[in-house]
Amino acid sequence: MRRAVRAIMVDEDDRILLCRFVPPHPAVPSQATGVWAAPGGGVESGEDPLTALRRELREETGLPIIADPPHVWHQEILFADSAPGFDGIVNDYFLVRVSHFEPRGEFTDDVLAAEENLAAFRWWRLSEIVGYTGPDLFSPRDLATPLTALLTTGTPTAPVPLGL
Repeated sequence: MRRAVRAIMVDEDDRILLCRFVPPHPAVPSQATGVWAAPGGGVESGEDPLTALRRELREETGLPIIADPPHVWHQEILFADSAPGFDGIVNDYFLVRVSHFEPRGEFTDDVLAAEENLAAFRWWRLSEIVGYTGPDLFSPRDLATPLTALLTTGTPTAPVPLGL
């Protein structure tokens, strides 16, 4: 299982920052044009999850994280047709409250596109996610449900398990 960390970055207006991944990214199914997901990425050998989260956010968004954000969601996805030695992914999501900003990470847009298949960033309102009818998917697919709970009831006492 590949371990990854993701940041649920929520600004002062309760908008969430998502990044759009495009094929051939492993999070994008063959029938999809793209997947909107929380910024983050893989935990490298020797890293703990918060160190990985800090590195990934610095690389992708330019946002330095000093405090330890709360761990709010946990997701395990098994792949039926995975490569040998790769059975799926474990995503751990952390809530990061931020002031609105324009993502500008250490990596240029060209590097993010070439190495990460990351095509765009966008701040979304919950109502836009709920009402979205476009061709792209969200990760998790039912992002609106756990996001609604997070925004209305606050930080859970233990990470909430997510589906695909």
